[in-house]
Amino acid sequence: MIHTIRFRLTVLYSGLLFVLAALVLGGIYWGISKTTDQRPYTTEYAKAYRGGEYVGKEEVVFVEEVENAINVKTLATLRDYSLVTLGALFLASLGIGWVLSGRVLRPVRAITRTTEEIQATDLTRRIRLNGPRDELRDLADTVDTMLDRLESAFSAQRRLIDDASHELRSPLTIIRANVDAVLATPDASDEERTRAVAVVDRATTRMTRLVEDLLASARRQGAAFADADLDLGRVVQEASEEYAALAAGRGLTLTRRLEQDLAMSGDHDALRRAVANLLSNAVRLSPPDGRVRVAAGREDGWLWTAVADDGPGLAEEDQPRVFDRFWRGESSRRDRHTGLGLAIVRQIVESHGGRVAVFSQLGAGATFVLWFPPLGGAGTPAPAGNPLS
Repeated sequence: MIHTIRFRLTVLYSGLLFVLAALVLGGIYWGISKTTDQRPYTTEYAKAYRGGEYVGKEEVVFVEEVENAINVKTLATLRDYSLVTLGALFLASLGIGWVLSGRVLRPVRAITRTTEEIQATDLTRRIRLNGPRDELRDLADTVDTMLDRLESAFSAQRRLIDDASHELRSPLTIIRANVDAVLATPDASDEERTRAVAVVDRATTRMTRLVEDLLASARRQGAAFADADLDLGRVVQEASEEYAALAAGRGLTLTRRLEQDLAMSGDHDALRRAVANLLSNAVRLSPPDGRVRVAAGREDGWLWTAVADDGPGLAEEDQPRVFDRFWRGESSRRDRHTGLGLAIVRQIVESHGGRVAVFSQLGAGATFVLWFPPLGGAGTPAPAGNPLS
């Protein structure tokens, strides 16, 4: 018990009160002793007469000596009572300090009990400390806020694991079924073997894309990235050059309109991947002889980059969900897309303090816009319109 905060607070309170009382009483005693005469009183003998006749010598006490004796007695009494009072005050202060420190530390015990009951599998408990808005209330509110973030992070992690397990189970089942079918049929024709190999190749390609997306998502959530000053236009230029050949191979026209001096702070590789994910979707979804537009610029103090395509577009009710993990539209479900690309885009953009937006109509293509604060930050909210309109 001597190592507890309550015991130390009790001793501290009692010790301080004892020292203060000792100083006060000692000061009073010292002041009185310095202003009064405390010498031992003396007596003298004088001749005594009664009726005119000498009767001998008698002891005589002077008034000054009586006052001196009273002073000495008073100071002695004051000293004795002061010592007794200090002893009683020290004992009483121990009890009062113990009770008061217990009341002060009661919120701490509530915080401790709650945090002990919280497990990783159940983060729904909260402290919700009542009382005045003091330091302990602020501490409890801070812990509750931290628990909210932890619960959100654990829930997102569980959803990611469940969704990833579900997404991986399907291609693994396909691979296993085709391999078992070929191995169980030694006299299978070359055409059947070729078809099985093609199915396995598509399944492994889908798994590879899914694993790469998961790694990119986990990497951005960690501390693997180091932000530095960069030019957004140069990043977009590099990403578009990577998809120029693929777009030409599909008969698409890839146009670029990039402004210069778009300085910002961020991670070069992560931003290039975000733009590349948008370009991948645009090239994949645009019809032959279609057009993919890539642009970057500045508006209202914010930097932006946009990718527009001539694809099937998005229904209005699907647009709020398009950046969710593992959400896929009809076109993505047809080509077995993983559904993580746009979720990673939003994660990268928001980790840079930016915002994502989509503008689309069903059957009329889609435009994805990424807003970023410039170098030094932005003083106003990001614009809500489509910079390509």
